[in-house]
Amino acid sequence: MATNHTTMTITASPPMESSEFTELMQGLPEDLGLECLARLSYTSHGATSRVCRRWRHLLRSQEFYYHRQRSGYTRKVACLVQVLPSQISLEGRKSGGGAPIYGITVFDPVGGTWDRLEPAPYPNGLPVFCQLASCEGKLVVMGGWDPVSYDPVTDVFVYDFTTRRWEQRTPMLSKRSFFAAAGSSCEGRVYVAGGHDEGKNALSSAWAYDVRGDTWTELAQMSQARDECEGVVIGREFWVVSGYRTESQGGFEGSAESHGFDSGEWRRVDGAWRQSQCPRSCVGVGKDGKLMSWAESEPAVRVATCGVMLGPWALVGGAQYQGGPHEFYMARRGEGQDGKYEKISVPDEFSGFVQSGCCVEI
Repeated sequence: MATNHTTMTITASPPMESSEFTELMQGLPEDLGLECLARLSYTSHGATSRVCRRWRHLLRSQEFYYHRQRSGYTRKVACLVQVLPSQISLEGRKSGGGAPIYGITVFDPVGGTWDRLEPAPYPNGLPVFCQLASCEGKLVVMGGWDPVSYDPVTDVFVYDFTTRRWEQRTPMLSKRSFFAAAGSSCEGRVYVAGGHDEGKNALSSAWAYDVRGDTWTELAQMSQARDECEGVVIGREFWVVSGYRTESQGGFEGSAESHGFDSGEWRRVDGAWRQSQCPRSCVGVGKDGKLMSWAESEPAVRVATCGVMLGPWALVGGAQYQGGPHEFYMARRGEGQDGKYEKISVPDEFSGFVQSGCCVEI
């Protein structure tokens, strides 16, 4: 078997029962055993981690994740907040009639597979307008409105694809709705900014959530308040795109602001976005590094557009007209709005409206 020359320091094994072996794989050098485990698909990590304590300790470690990433063994999937079909509900509630019920869908472009995560343990189901972000192979769900009372919530849940379990974390430090959010694995953080408070006042404040430390840190404020903005990480910057001030409801601005991970400061960028266009869930980044709108890239998805960047490709969903059928495409990112679109077939149970989404590199 060909081996990758990327090295990783294998930490000492935790205390083990006598029935468990101390080598990664009996009869193999440590580096070959590590290579075999690193090549496993993320879908098998749950079962593999139950083989012995050392494998469980290794597969859940930060070092193993970055070793797989450097070796090219991680996989980028799209996680989507999606309306459930009327005949099913993950919480056992009937979703036909009344308000729609949402679940989290996972699309793997390599295998072309669609799946749905077990529901996070919210008392009334997945919050409406919750935000998704990812960091170090984990999915972070935060904020939104309770689907029964429509009150904003501060809950934060993290899904681990290795253990296939949800964990409730430290809640957001204040209630905010329609905020920008994006994660950075290189920083180990999820960033949030803007949105509005319970009084419908647009916000300029921003926070960073440390996924491993389960702590929140307040950042410097943006130059202005931005409600219904969109977040994206480009290189070593967290961008907050468009939005509007309290006094100009729905008047989306053409400016954006970027927070430098190294400087810790905000930089205002005028003319980064088309003025008056809502950026929610449709902000993309072209090969030229400039912001672009998935809603303007293909007529078939110009309504209720949601795009999730997956490396050189993106999963883009939407409808051609209001109330039209929801369709999905794989888009090859080009310069600006240009790119190649390929329509993909989707099982009926995964063809519903997508409210938001993010990429998770597992």
